[in-house]
Amino acid sequence: MRPPQHQTSTPRHIAEEEPISAERGVQTVDEARAWLSERGIEDIECIVPDQAGVARGKMMPAGKFFSGASMTMPSAVFRQTIAGDYPEENQYFRYDPRDGDLVFRPDYSTLSVVPWESDPTAQLIHDAYERTGEPFSSAPRQVLRSVVDHYTARGWRPVVAPEIEFYLIKPNVDPDYPLEPPIGRSGRPESGRKSYSISALNEFDEVIDDIYDFSEKQGLEIDTLIHEEGKAQMEINLRHGDPVTLADQVFLFKRTIREAALRHNMYATFMAKPMTSEPGSAMHIHQSVVNAATGESIFSAPDGSATPLFRAFVAGQQRYLPHAMAMLAPYVNSYRRLARGALGSPPINLHWGHDNRTVGLRVPTSSPAARRLENRVPGSDSNPYLAIAASLACGYLGMVGNLSPDDPIDDWGHDLPYGLPRSLNEALEALTAETDLVELLGRTFVYTYKAIKEGEYETFMRVISPWEREHLLLSV
Repeated sequence: MRPPQHQTSTPRHIAEEEPISAERGVQTVDEARAWLSERGIEDIECIVPDQAGVARGKMMPAGKFFSGASMTMPSAVFRQTIAGDYPEENQYFRYDPRDGDLVFRPDYSTLSVVPWESDPTAQLIHDAYERTGEPFSSAPRQVLRSVVDHYTARGWRPVVAPEIEFYLIKPNVDPDYPLEPPIGRSGRPESGRKSYSISALNEFDEVIDDIYDFSEKQGLEIDTLIHEEGKAQMEINLRHGDPVTLADQVFLFKRTIREAALRHNMYATFMAKPMTSEPGSAMHIHQSVVNAATGESIFSAPDGSATPLFRAFVAGQQRYLPHAMAMLAPYVNSYRRLARGALGSPPINLHWGHDNRTVGLRVPTSSPAARRLENRVPGSDSNPYLAIAASLACGYLGMVGNLSPDDPIDDWGHDLPYGLPRSLNEALEALTAETDLVELLGRTFVYTYKAIKEGEYETFMRVISPWEREHLLLSV
């Protein structure tokens, strides 16, 4: 198993000549043509993340891509549930009877190869626009960009660093059967807890090598990879940076990890709670804010102490995150992770503390320049664009509202009362209860998203679970 080799957007040079373009991203259409030609690219995946963070789009020959015709898709791609259904309308969310097309424009900074394809293939993330030229406000990437724009307008620049947990599992084609860990190179499945175990990582050397290789070829930067507490549970930490760029990386990493696992007859799952007897999987988000002009942290004063803006950011998370919960824990399964006594000690409230992993908001030990707040609530099943947007929006509202947090705690946070919604249904009720948050994220987006999640909840309620058959069949 080899360590990741970080790629940058700067061209490499061989023998101080023959410049080779970057592994990831260009700026102009002419640079894109040269980039594709240099690699002999035959096909391009034109993709866009939907509300679930699933890649939608079209595949087209590289030559056709530059033909001048805009890529279009119906707006319904942003109104589908995870099962592909369409939700009921509400007072703010209405279907266009024509199901009119949106225009999708490429973001050339996201151009990279698709290393698992047999034919030379590239991928390119697109943004959605109305026919009028206005950005489509309900597209997750645009929701995040809009939140970042609010920071920019005040001379601030948010910085994030996600940590994504996931499981490798034995292939499972029957949803009625529980998931199991895969067989590693020793020929045996894992037993017991293996946090930070190198030997447990080595069990899956070949998969991890492919993850590194695929990531390097796409210009994706892994900071660290560790074995987490669960059986065949891993965590990838990404380097800090621009929120949209980091959300793009999480979006692409999920595709990458799934493809690497499939090569070795395994599945990779980002479900928040895939196995009853194992810990859940989180996507922790480290957040800081710097002065856009100077690059200095607005969370730390010259003497190194925390600023009022930092405390207000914490307070904003405490006040508004319960209302954003449907974007941090977007499925019924998500709430199985966030329970008192659950393995892995997930948060059940929004108390905060210094280097305290038992509360929802942790301040890691750091230098003043690196002062940040870790949001430990989101699950790895969340759409990275929406989870980061929601978290930053809550902190922003705290700062502009000059809110004050409660006192930090050093105690065990799991013994304190619940401070988060306990179910998706409860989270959806809270989603539209805070007007400031709804307006910041966009009313059309919020009510469209709520309709989608209500549709998923109603579908779930039609499914009879094994627990019901086990305990109710012959007893009630």
